[in-house]
Amino acid sequence: MAEPLKPRPAVEKMAPYSPPTAGRAGKLRLDFNENTVGCSPAVVRFLVEKLTQEQLTIYPEYEATRAALARYFGQSELRFAITNGTDEAIQVLVNTYVDDGDEVLIFHPSYAMYRFYSEVAGAAVRELAYRESDLSFPLEEVTGAVSERTRAILISNPNNPTGTAIGLDAVETVLKAAPRAAVLIDEAYFEFFGVTALDLIDAYPNLFVSRTFSKAFGMAAMRVGCLFSQEANVQYMRKAQSPYSVNMLAALAVRAAVEDAAYVNDYVANALAARELIYEGFRRRGIRFYTSQANFVLFHAGEKSSAVRDGLRERGVLVRDRSYEIPGTVRVTAGTPEQAARFFEALDEVWK
Repeated sequence: MAEPLKPRPAVEKMAPYSPPTAGRAGKLRLDFNENTVGCSPAVVRFLVEKLTQEQLTIYPEYEATRAALARYFGQSELRFAITNGTDEAIQVLVNTYVDDGDEVLIFHPSYAMYRFYSEVAGAAVRELAYRESDLSFPLEEVTGAVSERTRAILISNPNNPTGTAIGLDAVETVLKAAPRAAVLIDEAYFEFFGVTALDLIDAYPNLFVSRTFSKAFGMAAMRVGCLFSQEANVQYMRKAQSPYSVNMLAALAVRAAVEDAAYVNDYVANALAARELIYEGFRRRGIRFYTSQANFVLFHAGEKSSAVRDGLRERGVLVRDRSYEIPGTVRVTAGTPEQAARFFEALDEVWK
């Protein structure tokens, strides 16, 4: 048999990423920070109403979607690109601004796709750790690490899996320290945090902000998001983006989703109430945890983290073991108060 075709060195060196997503149907999904009850019914009704056989034969058209998103976010259509989830937002930013050998600053622990797309691009990835004591953002370390080679800084705010967040003053400190670098503020969990860097875009040409509809809006399967920046930056990014990367169903669905703000607000209120119940439940049981600005809570299970994960799964409750990043930790999504109660019922059976 002939030798396989050799890939680029950057790809050959990469570790593969395999998300553990199999066999989740029918279980209480508290493992991926998704909406745990479903998207707005208006989304499904809109798809049924608009979808025709003919539409499936036509390449996606985004004019109506851009207009709906511009109204929802209060931003000009020229200030954002519609993306295939946050993943494509990261990819497009890296493809536009990072060259082979350029330095990208990322953080540990954080979203795995920051490293993934940086390494695919052949960047030199430099990783800074969240502070061990409280998992807070290493602001002073970031400003000290920026160099002439730094072309991108990728920040999740709030951060996954820690749940910790930074304020706008810290965001501005990073932007000022790295004027030649594209600074991404990934606001995947904005709805649960309520603080956004969008209003800083006019003042900082190196600022990029991403949003997703995979979390609070309950459309993870649709893969749709937005990447915001100044108009000139967006023009460049659209050049580096596939013209049809967001499928027609997603483009239709997001139009309906942003019209039902009441549904999203109600779900967020339930998730925040569930988060408080999770705090309370951990306190009563003497389980150490980190306070969160997102819709999940990271807690310590020590040496039994994998046993807790597996025991909960056997009882139909899914959580995410994050011991590979922070030893002994497990992450649980805050969905609804009823789901939080079910989580603790199962946890009490396996926590021995």
